[in-house]
Amino acid sequence: MTTPLITPDLVRLGVEVDGDKHAVIAAMATLIAGTGRAERDGLLDGFEKREAQFPTGMPGGIAIPHCRTAAVSESSLALIRLDTPVDFGAKDGPADLIIAIAAGDGAGDEHMKLLAKLSRSLIKKEFLAGLRAAETQEEAAQQILAVVQPELVEGYAEPAAPAAAPAQAAAPAAAPSAPAGPVILAITSCPTGIAHTYMAAEALEAAAKEKGIELYVETQGSGGIEPFTAEQIAKASTIIIAADVGVSGRERFNGLALIESGVKRPMAEAGKMLDEAVAAANNPNARRMQADAKASSDSSADGPQVGWGKRIQQALMTGVSYMIPFVAAGGLLTALGFLFGGYDVAFVSNDVALNYSFWNLPEAQTYMQNGVELLTAQSGFRLYLGAVLASLGGFGMSFLVAALSGYIAFGLAGRPGIAPGFIGGAVSVAVGAGFIGGLITGIFAGLVAMWLANMKPPRWLAGLMPVVIIPLVTTLLVGGVMLVLLGRPLASLMTALTDGLTSMSGGSSAILLGLILGLMMCFDMGGPVNKAAYLFATAGLAAGTQASFEIMAAVMAAGMVPPLAMALSTTLRPKLYTAAERENGTTAWLLGAAFISEGAIPFAAADPARVIPSIMAGGGVTGALIMALNVGSKAPHGGIFVFFAIEPIWGFLIAVVAGAIVAGILVTMLKQMGANKKAAAAA
Repeated sequence: MTTPLITPDLVRLGVEVDGDKHAVIAAMATLIAGTGRAERDGLLDGFEKREAQFPTGMPGGIAIPHCRTAAVSESSLALIRLDTPVDFGAKDGPADLIIAIAAGDGAGDEHMKLLAKLSRSLIKKEFLAGLRAAETQEEAAQQILAVVQPELVEGYAEPAAPAAAPAQAAAPAAAPSAPAGPVILAITSCPTGIAHTYMAAEALEAAAKEKGIELYVETQGSGGIEPFTAEQIAKASTIIIAADVGVSGRERFNGLALIESGVKRPMAEAGKMLDEAVAAANNPNARRMQADAKASSDSSADGPQVGWGKRIQQALMTGVSYMIPFVAAGGLLTALGFLFGGYDVAFVSNDVALNYSFWNLPEAQTYMQNGVELLTAQSGFRLYLGAVLASLGGFGMSFLVAALSGYIAFGLAGRPGIAPGFIGGAVSVAVGAGFIGGLITGIFAGLVAMWLANMKPPRWLAGLMPVVIIPLVTTLLVGGVMLVLLGRPLASLMTALTDGLTSMSGGSSAILLGLILGLMMCFDMGGPVNKAAYLFATAGLAAGTQASFEIMAAVMAAGMVPPLAMALSTTLRPKLYTAAERENGTTAWLLGAAFISEGAIPFAAADPARVIPSIMAGGGVTGALIMALNVGSKAPHGGIFVFFAIEPIWGFLIAVVAGAIVAGILVTMLKQMGANKKAAAAA
């Protein structure tokens, strides 16, 4: 028997929530988890991550928090109707209808298609009016079921089979007997591919029907993709791309007039976008897909377009998004390697992993450090397992800059940018330009590849452009410029910074160095400044000196402060934080203890003016104390869990606790002052 996606116990009417949208999202996660269909914390985390990508408030007083996560055991829909609307980021005001979509990681295509049906209905005014008029939970649940699973509604009758008609991969929204204008194509896509993708499609299709325009829509979402047919593309004049992520298959539309926007625009201006598409089809100077490099910034192009700043920002987000799995896999494997093989496994991991096996276990291995021959602390099974894990982690981490650069280029130019971006990132590492070089090569490669893709080659050469010519020429330009011109200056800049910091590692300047490193570690929590300080510390470990160990300890201890400080603040004054932030605060205790600075990023993103200065102050205190107490760490990562490699451990704990207290109290005071001002203004 088919399980309903929504039941009356997943509906709440007349709800009052004390707080902002995060409190509503937390209430929604509690509601769904209470039915046994999901694990609450994981579902809440999924909702919040989606909300952080883009607000889910929509025109018409609705919000659709949604996610696809392993925390959902049974895909579900839920409704909360608020008595007092709450702001979810929509331009037309707060939302009173909160409709959540919780999809399981293993949700099949059929489930995703049902969820897509709901998304399309949310754009229809009569559907929303019915939900607002519903008097009981049962009535509201039945109205939603009638859209997504009508066969489960009492009195439902299977519709008669339609007369046979030629099959099409993508049915037109409107097929007037004599279309008066050009044929329009549209692609919609959002980060999760669940809600906005289909709502944008529905809005465009409804507007096309009203205007009598022949429109075909390809939804690149989780419900599967039905691509345009060759016939539809051949007779089209304009392509509309409404997306917040890169769409696949852009090369299919070479030469078509292009209207491009975020995925939310059609829901407010579908008719206007179609008018722009029709006008662009008849305008020889309109922006065109891969047709004219000048057209991408041509002021004569009709309608608002995605600006260069936004496009580069989207490309940077794409690069970071694709880089994160390398960080997660590489970092965790390296940490496990240290756990099993000891901190010194890093010096012998590759040799042991390649030359030994489970049936040929190694003895303790010798390695050179600062001209002295030393012996690893572990041997046998533990050393071999630790070496395998550390080697895998090292291989993963070695791709960070290349992946960042390659996928930034991909975000700008598509597939032709990947190879030049990866190679440019590898060159950045080779010449010592690091993350800054990777950012530069990624953007450079993407722009060059996009410029070449916009050229009009002869037909006999067009097929070779994306797979041979563009990667070859772009790699030559980007790699050549990096090696010949930019690489050395960037490496010199990094070297000068490193040498300047190293010169402060002795005498009375050591405390100042610790202060500077602490500030750097807490400034952007995993960003370029943080990474510069961390790479400076890890590079110095090879020297094996007490000064290098102290620098490593200062960097690691200061990096633990941001999450710990925010965890402390949420404990001291929980009312200053939303329910989701309090949940994050609980998790931040463990993240801080493990030296994962990124645990404070949600707090810094929500309130940077108060959070960042506070945690920088705490990080500076911790870094200075580490140097003053001559604390050294022989391990480059792991936080308190590599206590065996930190000496003296009591000094390390004092420094971390002191910094966390300073930062935690400071951010609490600043937030309390802000809350007092807000309360006074309201009074």
